[in-house]
Amino acid sequence: MAQVDVTVNDRSYRLTCDPGQEDHLRELAAHVDDKVSALAESVGQVGEARLLLMAALLITEDYKGTVQRLEAQAQAVIDLAKAEESAAGALNAAAKRVEDIAGKLAAA
Repeated sequence: MAQVDVTVNDRSYRLTCDPGQEDHLRELAAHVDDKVSALAESVGQVGEARLLLMAALLITEDYKGTVQRLEAQAQAVIDLAKAEESAAGALNAAAKRVEDIAGKLAAA
């Protein structure tokens, strides 16, 4: 296991991660630190646990919003595929009718 030192709210933490994940863990910690710093500027130093909880709630809210948008986009893709399938069926039916009419005209 690799060890990484990160800083959140001016406090250092040593964390372990899988080898090769060090930079990713640093990026995640930096994101948390950004949220905590913004909160500290907004509400003041209300205690580390409370700031971390508030940051976690904000990050979770962002995450859930992203998941909801992705689910809506996935549903839109499904709906589009269904509409495409329906349009293809209608086009095939129209092509068949045109072929039938052309056949009748050719026989006349």
